[in-house]
Amino acid sequence: MLLISCENDFEKVKLINKDLKIPVGVTDNFILKYSDSALIKAVLESPKNIDYTNQPFPYSEFPEGLKIEFFDPFNGSTTVRSDYGIVFYKTRIVSLEGNVKIISPDGSSIESSQIYWDPDQEWLFTEKNIVFSGEDYEIRAKKMDADRSFKLLKTGQLNGNFLFEDK
Repeated sequence: MLLISCENDFEKVKLINKDLKIPVGVTDNFILKYSDSALIKAVLESPKNIDYTNQPFPYSEFPEGLKIEFFDPFNGSTTVRSDYGIVFYKTRIVSLEGNVKIISPDGSSIESSQIYWDPDQEWLFTEKNIVFSGEDYEIRAKKMDADRSFKLLKTGQLNGNFLFEDK
């Protein structure tokens, strides 16, 4: 004698896929152009984008690195590169990881193993070591808070070489 019982418990069925992170889409040779008033403001390029906007905490990742170029018709362009990137849509924070390098229009640059970026505030920050360099200086610091142009820059403990005039 064989007894078989079936239940219709949809909540249990949903739990089967609870921990699966299946992306909405995967894009190779990803290029995103952001424009405002018919002017291109930024271009993001990446060999691969994986879109997880279907998750409870939606995000999109760039596992093979990315390059972003921000265009400013008055000051020139700023270039950002990293080996990995992830965008968290609920917090609107971007995490750039691995050989992060930001080059400003004047040629100064910041390098670190990780930098967070808040696009709404146009603010960069990290608790990791940074190297801030330009034509006449190379400064090493243990953390950073900065605006996109590096004109407002706060750091932790400094060491390095730089020239300044005492008047």
